[in-house]
Amino acid sequence: MKVYGIPNCDTVRKARAWLDAQGLAYTFHDYKKQGVPAEALDAAAAALGWDALVNRRGTTWRKLDAATQAMAPAALAQAHPSVIRRPLVQWPDGRWTVGFDAQAWARPA
Repeated sequence: MKVYGIPNCDTVRKARAWLDAQGLAYTFHDYKKQGVPAEALDAAAAALGWDALVNRRGTTWRKLDAATQAMAPAALAQAHPSVIRRPLVQWPDGRWTVGFDAQAWARPA
């Protein structure tokens, strides 16, 4: 399992704490330190769609100028990782999810 996000994000912290409490092994990929892997982003976008991945209600989005907001989603996410909804998770079965929902995560796939 791979969890992508920003370590100081409250939702990412809750998700990681939940995974730790469940004893689930995962690797954390820090966007701020390691960047956004294009192949993972493309795979997640293919599975979930860009509308699910790009947070257009967040502070980061609102601070961007119109030209930046109009960028192609992949380029925007690479340039401004904070616009990606978090956490982005690639589960062991290959599926992708975005966001944290303890009840949904507790149900088997």
